[in-house]
Amino acid sequence: MVNKVRTFIEQEALLPSPTRERAEAKLFVAISGGADSTALLLVMKELGYSVRALHCNFHLRGEESNRDQAFVEGLCRQHNVPLTVRHFNTEDYATRHGISIEMAARDLRYNWFREESKGEPLAVAHHRDDQAETLLLNLIRGTGLRGLAGMMPKHDGIVRPFLCLRREEILQYLESRGQTYVTDSTNSERACLRNRIRLDIIPLLRDINPSAVEHFCLACDNVRQNLPYYQKGIETAFRELCITEDCFPLSDSQHFPPQPLLHEWLAGKGFNRTQKEEMLKAEESSVGKMWHSSTHVVLRDRKALKQFDIHRLSPQAQTEQISEMKMAPQLRQEIVDNIRETGTGIAYFDADLLKEPIEVRRVRQGDAFVPFGMKGRKLVSDYLTDRKVNRLEKVETFVATCGDDIIWLIGHRSDNRYRVTDKTTRILKLSLAN
Repeated sequence: MVNKVRTFIEQEALLPSPTRERAEAKLFVAISGGADSTALLLVMKELGYSVRALHCNFHLRGEESNRDQAFVEGLCRQHNVPLTVRHFNTEDYATRHGISIEMAARDLRYNWFREESKGEPLAVAHHRDDQAETLLLNLIRGTGLRGLAGMMPKHDGIVRPFLCLRREEILQYLESRGQTYVTDSTNSERACLRNRIRLDIIPLLRDINPSAVEHFCLACDNVRQNLPYYQKGIETAFRELCITEDCFPLSDSQHFPPQPLLHEWLAGKGFNRTQKEEMLKAEESSVGKMWHSSTHVVLRDRKALKQFDIHRLSPQAQTEQISEMKMAPQLRQEIVDNIRETGTGIAYFDADLLKEPIEVRRVRQGDAFVPFGMKGRKLVSDYLTDRKVNRLEKVETFVATCGDDIIWLIGHRSDNRYRVTDKTTRILKLSLAN
C-alpha cells in the first residue's frame, strides 16, 4: 500500500520527493485520530517526509473529543511527530454565521490549516470511498461539471495522497502494523447527509454492483482529466465576450450559451441556482437589482452584471460601489377612487395633504419618519435594523419625499401622517414603474 501511495504522489505531482528534491520534505498532516488520518500519518512518515501534525478539538462530543486529542498526542509522541492542537467553539461560530455545525467545523478546520501551514503542503486522508460519497452529494445538490470531478488530489495547498486507496486497504494496513485508532461515534448517526449516503446508499449500490464505488471514482477521474480542455473553452468564451472577474456582459451570443458561462463566473461564490436564473432573466428595467451570497454581491447594471467580494471591501467602499450603479426607482402617480391593489411596491396617500412635488432619493443618515400605524417618529436606520435588513440591502433603499417629509420608505412602509382616512376625498396611488 505504501508503494501505491508513493506512485500516486509521483503521478499526480502532489509533493516533492524527499529523496530526490530535498533531504527532508516538510509536510503538515491533518489528524483526527481516526483510522484514515492515523494511517496517513504513518504512511507519510514511512515515505520519508518530515511530518508535522495538526489536530482540531471542536468540543462537540464532550469527553470523546478529549479522548481523541489524548490519543493523537500519544501517537505523535510515539513517532516523534511535532503536534499542534487547536481548540474551537464550533457551536458559537455556527450560530454567528448562520450555518450548520458540519459547515462550521469545515470552515474552522481549513481556515486554520491554511494559516498554520503557511504555504507548505498539507495532507488530508480522503480516500476513494470518500470520493464516491462526495460525487453522490454533489449530484444530489445539482452540481456543475467541476462537481462531477469530486475532490482534487491537489488543490489550494491541500493534497490527498490516499485518493488512490479504498477504505478496506487502509484498515488492512493498520491491522498489519498493530496500530489502534479511535472512532467518532457521530459517524453512525444519520442526521448528517454524508453519513446517510455512507450508511444507507453506498451499501445499496454495492448490492447492485460490488464495484459501484470504484466506478464512481473512475468517473470522477475521467471528468477531472478532461477539465483542462473544458477550462480552455471557458477561457476562450470569456475573452470573446469580454467577461472579466468583476463584469459579466449581458449580450445575445449565438456561439456561447450564457448559463454555463454564468455558472463558471460565479463558481465558488455561494450563489444558488435560483439566483443565477434570476440574474439571466432580469430585464434592463431591473437596473439596480442585487443578489447576495455570504461572500459576494452581484448587481444588475444596464448592460452587465457586476460582482464584488464583500470581504475585500470596506463598508464605505461597498456602499460607494453599489451607489454608483444603483438607480433611483421611477414612481407612477395616479388618483384612484379606492384602495384595491396592495403590495410592497404600492402605497396610498391622502392627496390633499401632499402640498409639494413628490421626489425620490436615497436614504440619508438621520432620516426619520412616522411608520404607518405608529404615532412617534423613528429613524429609518433603526426601522430597517428592526426588520433585520442587512447593511448592503440598506444601500438599495430609497424614500419618496414631499417637501422635507418622508412619505414612503419605498418597499417597506408609508408614513402615518399622510395615510388615507375616512375623511380623505382624493386618494393618491404611488407604485413602482419598473
